[in-house]
Amino acid sequence: MQAAGENQKEALEGTLITISDVLEYLFCPRFIFYMYCLDIPQHEEKRFKVQKGREVHETRKLTNRDHTRKRLNCKRKESEVFIASSKNHIKGIVDEVLFLEDGTAAPLEYKFAEYKDKIFKTYKNQLILQALLIQENYNIEVNRGYICFTRSNNLVKEIAIKPSDFDKSLKIIQEILDVMNKGVYPKTTRSSRKCIDCCYRNICV
Repeated sequence: MQAAGENQKEALEGTLITISDVLEYLFCPRFIFYMYCLDIPQHEEKRFKVQKGREVHETRKLTNRDHTRKRLNCKRKESEVFIASSKNHIKGIVDEVLFLEDGTAAPLEYKFAEYKDKIFKTYKNQLILQALLIQENYNIEVNRGYICFTRSNNLVKEIAIKPSDFDKSLKIIQEILDVMNKGVYPKTTRSSRKCIDCCYRNICV
């Protein structure tokens, strides 16, 4: 007879969640339940910012390949990189993987947004997850990431990433896998303001 831990390990084998899944879980844990336990899509393609963000990515890909190399101490970069980790059950696309002169690497993410003297937790968490994937797949240290705010004249902000940030992200990934595997209805977000713009507000109780 297998132990509970072994059963869960087998159930999750091959499961890969996306970086977007993690960010939506942080927005509200019930996103994961509705999407994966009840199989109700959120139709994100209808949201303006998502559409505009995708346009920005396509424009960058075509017209601005050397943009960051001129600004940062970057020896080379790879663009639109898909990376996955079966060990940590996570996958995602990094806008740019920068290989820096000090021997480390860093993710760079373009945002269709203005910089208003604040780095949102969502942005930082996205960079941490990308850094986790880069570090594992390229076997290279990653201790920072960059956000390019396209609506602030392409202002680039650096965000430090510590080993403890990786530990926190891995814990969140495990929480998501527990919801998916056990089908437990999670608590809603603590901020009711998020519910106003939520695509699941009509069915969430």
